[in-house]
Amino acid sequence: MAAFDLFKLSFLLNLLSTSNLNGWGGIRLALSRVPAHIYDVVHTGNGFEIRRYNSSMWMTTKPIDDVSFVSATRTGFRQLFDYIQGKNDNQQKIEMTAPVITEVTPSDGPFCASSFAVSFYVPKQNQQNPPSAKGLHLQKWGVTYVAVRQFGGFLADEDVGEEAAALYASVAGTVWSDAIEKSHAGDSATDYIVAQYNSPFEFRNRVNEIWLTFDWE
Repeated sequence: MAAFDLFKLSFLLNLLSTSNLNGWGGIRLALSRVPAHIYDVVHTGNGFEIRRYNSSMWMTTKPIDDVSFVSATRTGFRQLFDYIQGKNDNQQKIEMTAPVITEVTPSDGPFCASSFAVSFYVPKQNQQNPPSAKGLHLQKWGVTYVAVRQFGGFLADEDVGEEAAALYASVAGTVWSDAIEKSHAGDSATDYIVAQYNSPFEFRNRVNEIWLTFDWE
């Protein structure tokens, strides 16, 4: 791998590791730098936001079993980085996008491995026919509603569960709560998604999010 690509890999992997956030405006700063999955805001509540995303495509790793969110996300992102650098069936380089998301299926206990799947939003110009790659699969999302909690800083393992619990507490008792519970009724554990937007060299206005997807229409 060329020196430039090694630098870029280091840059991007640090995005997924361990500043302040100026409210929801921070996401607009992050999204202005790379192509992103655009959404409409349906409702703004106390400590959360409801969004509507149009249909989209995501390139996703196989589930990664690990006790660490940070470790699993780095492992998955290495695969996705190789993919966008041309290690795919078309040997095609693909533009970086935001956010990088990690779907989390929590374990049953504190010393058990959770399951993590890391995904990259496929740019619009590649969604018609995205190249395939070994170890990755394409996820097609229809119209999706998402309850979102946004927070700043560099992510650590202990942050993830705490922020997910805070999102659940924020939506409890609202009209959105029943829809979320119904959509996740079949989960053996409560699944959620962690979205990350920034490079490691951005120490201000860092943007991380917890997502709870649900059906509404």
